[in-house]
Amino acid sequence: MSDPDDYSPLYLRGIEYFNACDFFESHEVWEELWSDYQGPSRKFYQGLIQAAVALHHFGNGNIRGARKLYHSTRSYLEPYRPQHIGLDLEKFLQEFQQCFSEVLASQEEFPSIEIVPDLIPEIHLNPPPA
Repeated sequence: MSDPDDYSPLYLRGIEYFNACDFFESHEVWEELWSDYQGPSRKFYQGLIQAAVALHHFGNGNIRGARKLYHSTRSYLEPYRPQHIGLDLEKFLQEFQQCFSEVLASQEEFPSIEIVPDLIPEIHLNPPPA
C-alpha cells in the first residue's frame, strides 16, 4: 500500500494531464520524473510514459505507433501488478486493453481506427493523494 504523502508531485501532475486526455503533456511531465529517478519504480514510470504516448498516437491516427507502444506499455507495467504507487494496474491494464481492442484486432498495415473517448482509461489512486 502506498502512503499518499509519498506520491511525487510530478507523478500527480502527469496523472492530471492524463485524465484530461492531454497525453503529450502527461508524457512530458512523467519523462521529467523518470529521467531523474533511479529507484525500483523506474520501469513503472517508463510504462506510464509509453501509455500516454500510445494514446497520443491513437488519438492522432498513428495506429501503427499506437499498437507498438501498447505492447511496450504492457511489458513495462506487468511486473508491477496488481498495484503500484496507488495505481490499480489490474483495472488500468484491462481498461487500456479495451481501449485498444480494435487496434489489436486489426490486421491492416495502415488501419483507420478512431479512439472511443468513453474507453480511454483514467488513473485514480488508492489511497487518494493527501
